[in-house]
Amino acid sequence: MKKNVYGIRELSELAGVSARTLRYYDEIGLLKPLYTEASGYRFYGEREAELLWQILFYRERGLELKQIQKILYEKDFDIVKALEEQLAQLQEERDKLDMLIRTVVQTIHSKKGDFEMSDQEKFAALKERALRENEERYGEEIRERYGAETAEQSNRKLLDMTQEEWKRFRELEEEIREMLKKNVLEGISPKSREAGELVRRHKEWLNMTWPSYSAKAHEGVASMYVCDERFRSYYDRETEGCAAFLEQAVRYWAGRLENES
Repeated sequence: MKKNVYGIRELSELAGVSARTLRYYDEIGLLKPLYTEASGYRFYGEREAELLWQILFYRERGLELKQIQKILYEKDFDIVKALEEQLAQLQEERDKLDMLIRTVVQTIHSKKGDFEMSDQEKFAALKERALRENEERYGEEIRERYGAETAEQSNRKLLDMTQEEWKRFRELEEEIREMLKKNVLEGISPKSREAGELVRRHKEWLNMTWPSYSAKAHEGVASMYVCDERFRSYYDRETEGCAAFLEQAVRYWAGRLENES
């Protein structure tokens, strides 16, 4: 069976990238052509086309070219396995989008008076809206730091919450904000017992969506609260210094509280 061979223009049109991009990928060693004619015109085979799909997939997910190069050219890189993993991710994303679309459509019809949403449907819509907002604001950073699989598991735990769990989840958010405000205004030390109780509540709140807990991961999240303006403004919007206090308290208490049930 004759194998497909693509000229650089053909492959660029097929993949939706410019020929200039393909030439650049060649220059940096990310995607070498199958062969190059004496005139300098590049040709690509099926293997090169498959690698290009991989590159574009990872680029879509925000990976840098150096990261992609490391993944593709690892000694044990299995392109079939990589494609299967990507297919599973795409199917999961499609299912999540389908669910969010259904929720928005139901909400629109309900607002128009076409039908009345049940309490259960309203509750599901509430969780899905919270998930969508969180994904829009922080999804990329969370995936970059903890990986796509961990992020999806966390999203699933949130969507699977009962009404009682959701209520506790929201109550903890408010309790944490109030405790932070009080501790900062009263000048309490991040190493105090009050700060330890704050970190304990924060740990409980994280565990309601995290697949598993570790003090190191807790400290990593807390560091984002001071490094990322969006997180910092959330905690500091009423009282400045809350984000920094939480980060310091977590850094001191997380390891001490790690093994508590």
